[in-house]
Amino acid sequence: MSLDITRINPYFEDVMPQEYIDLEKNGSFGSEKRLGDLGAFKELLEEHPMCAGCHLALAFRVLVSSLPRPEDSILVGSTGCSSLAFTQLALHNIHSLFGNQNAVASGLKRALKLRFPNKVKDVIVMAGDGATADIGLDMTLHSWFRGENITTVMFDNELYANTGGQESGMSMCGAVLNMAPTGKKFQKIRVHELAISAGCAYVAVVSTAKPKNISECFKKAILIAREVGPTYIQIFTPCPTNLKIKPSDSKKVAAERFKGDYAFKEHITDEAREYLTSIKDAVKKEALETEAVLVSEDKEIPLEGG
Repeated sequence: MSLDITRINPYFEDVMPQEYIDLEKNGSFGSEKRLGDLGAFKELLEEHPMCAGCHLALAFRVLVSSLPRPEDSILVGSTGCSSLAFTQLALHNIHSLFGNQNAVASGLKRALKLRFPNKVKDVIVMAGDGATADIGLDMTLHSWFRGENITTVMFDNELYANTGGQESGMSMCGAVLNMAPTGKKFQKIRVHELAISAGCAYVAVVSTAKPKNISECFKKAILIAREVGPTYIQIFTPCPTNLKIKPSDSKKVAAERFKGDYAFKEHITDEAREYLTSIKDAVKKEALETEAVLVSEDKEIPLEGG
């Protein structure tokens, strides 16, 4: 696979909408654009189907802009709001049945290892709380039990946003929602703790209140999943439509929760930490060797005989 998948076929350029052309020319894939420049370039089509103020869309933009190797990444999604955004990307992706995304990703990762034994292919699951913690919890957990080398990302808006705002296992206890008119009767599922006990090498709980934090944790998760084992990222993505808040207030909601029960959490095993350190050391060594070569090439070579 290569970044050619992001390019428009030249035979279709004259009929493509301008926003598609802009996405190709100004997108982040294959460029040096950084997360800090987000908003100055395109990573999704302007008229994507997400609601105004949707923090799932914000998290999604941060994630796809942070992929270490987009040309060798395959996203596996599931039914939900997030699945609506996959069609707006020039990336390999699979839309699985509701809840079986981790099973599909497991088989895909194994097949890619056989097909490309000498090349790393990153398989990343991106799904909502309903697909991850309710309907697909069994397949999510068993992919972790088996030690599959995949990264799982949960967009946690604490309800079933795509079907009208019903309660999910991730809804807060006492939350008044559709199908919970008197308030939810049980506590929020502590999926991050399940991930740790199930053997995930890296687990992070993050929030759209801190986009840079999401990017850093996501990159760690992908790198660790390549060699060490399964990784899990849980992102708080408030839904203004179903929470009945102004789109402009969703950032405030994320910030308030970040200071409270949805504060940043990170778990990393000793093996995963050692692996990240080895990568950093290898990068430093390569940089020093490159610098040494450049310095030696720059030195003046004396002529024979003085």
